[in-house]
Amino acid sequence: MSAAAKTIRGPCPVCARGGRDSALATTHDERGIVTYCHRCHYSEVDNHRVTAPGGSVPAKTYRPWIELADYLWHSAEPLQGSLAATYLKRRGCRLPPDDGDLRFLPARGEHPAAMLARVTDAVTAAPISLHFTRLNADATKVADRPKLLLAGHRKSGGVIRLWPDESVTRGLAISEGIETALAAAHGSSPVWAAIDAGNLGAFPLLDGIESLTIIADHDDAGLSAANNCARRWANAGREVRVATPRIAGMDAADLVAEVAA
Repeated sequence: MSAAAKTIRGPCPVCARGGRDSALATTHDERGIVTYCHRCHYSEVDNHRVTAPGGSVPAKTYRPWIELADYLWHSAEPLQGSLAATYLKRRGCRLPPDDGDLRFLPARGEHPAAMLARVTDAVTAAPISLHFTRLNADATKVADRPKLLLAGHRKSGGVIRLWPDESVTRGLAISEGIETALAAAHGSSPVWAAIDAGNLGAFPLLDGIESLTIIADHDDAGLSAANNCARRWANAGREVRVATPRIAGMDAADLVAEVAA
């Protein structure tokens, strides 16, 4: 670290440890911003540059699929029979096939277990990030930040392929969240999760898919996103159906849980 560097303490983007366990070292040389967690050994370099004398900063760039992401994904276990499967079944969800992009990451030391989803580019299927649903030992979500994305990695344009591309022949269903998608999968599959309303609203036209079912959350953001997506696909000559729970504030997972109760 150069003499001009300074260290900023903050929470780790992967293990969420804070205080002195995470150090964000900001340098003024060719390395840019260097992040290193002393607890889980997460490290990366953010090469954002200040390029103009006036202090202008270029458009944000994102880190590629790095070794840490690959390590976490390949060290995860199959979903079937796991704590994550118990969590999903309690939400009334249908479990996806084993070759979908959903796995289970066991607890390690102070790190809680997690349902781990791989986020891929909707068009190219290239992996771009990871999504964590952090779980307690009793298969409930942790209270503090239960859902996280891998910091510094692109989310926009990404989806979670709960069913693999090979299962998508003519029709596809899509929703915002994983639980919503898998609750709706009892009646419509294959299904993918778009992560949030922004991604759902911008879900791109995909070759070979003639029919799209959009499972919309019944709130302003969810309905707006579903309508934007439906309009774009319909204008391209595709068959589109929007399914929405009757009661405001509900998603498909809430509706399934209510019916089961």
